[in-house]
Amino acid sequence: MRRLLLGLTLLLAAPPMLRAQEAPLTVFAAASLQDALKALEPAWRAATPGNPPLRFSFAASSTLARQLEQGAPADLFISADEQWMDWAQSRNLIQPETRISPLGNALVLVAPADTALARLTLARDSNLLALLGPSGRLAVGDPAHVPVGIYAQAALTWMGQWAALSPRLARAETVRAGLLLVERGEAPLGIVYATDAQASPRVKLLGTFPAASHPPVRYPFAVTRHAGGKAQPRALLAFLAGPVAAPTWQAQGFVLRAP
Repeated sequence: MRRLLLGLTLLLAAPPMLRAQEAPLTVFAAASLQDALKALEPAWRAATPGNPPLRFSFAASSTLARQLEQGAPADLFISADEQWMDWAQSRNLIQPETRISPLGNALVLVAPADTALARLTLARDSNLLALLGPSGRLAVGDPAHVPVGIYAQAALTWMGQWAALSPRLARAETVRAGLLLVERGEAPLGIVYATDAQASPRVKLLGTFPAASHPPVRYPFAVTRHAGGKAQPRALLAFLAGPVAAPTWQAQGFVLRAP
């Protein structure tokens, strides 16, 4: 009891600025960003003395946006599409003047690493149903709400194959969950981002969907309304969109977009 009281006394006696610096910043981010953001945290901590640690919550952009609406305390929100950031902005969950979209990605078709399928050039006449075989399922984020699934639905519609393939989807809660189904061989094909395919040695990249087949894959970033006027979330946003972070994003396969 005496040690506990001493610890509480020391904490209360610490300068308010020090206590604030030690509190982590909470980042709500799309699942496809987890490897890059975890790799960037040490650089963020080293960039400026006193930069706080980061606490990440990775999930589908739709899930994170709804958690913000329910009052979840996050400082930064990073979506995998503009749609869910628009949704958050329309509900006054972000500070719109901070919103930027510094990253892009590509949509790709993958298979388990040991597949006999050869790489192909995806086009309107590419027969994905034939590639799936008589009972195979196509792993993808749920098109009802997961950004990668929304992009995938657009691409399959462009190809004229949505009606045939939609009953054959293995609908996952995140892009990484869909990737896992392919890695395990539970689905012979999957649609993920190029960065997810690059990150996994257990899948084979079969082809890239044409840019014209779906809306541009963009990642909007914004400071949340919950963060208020605190300087550190804005500093983190500037860091993630700045020159120190750029090589890490590129190494992970993301495309840097002009401001």
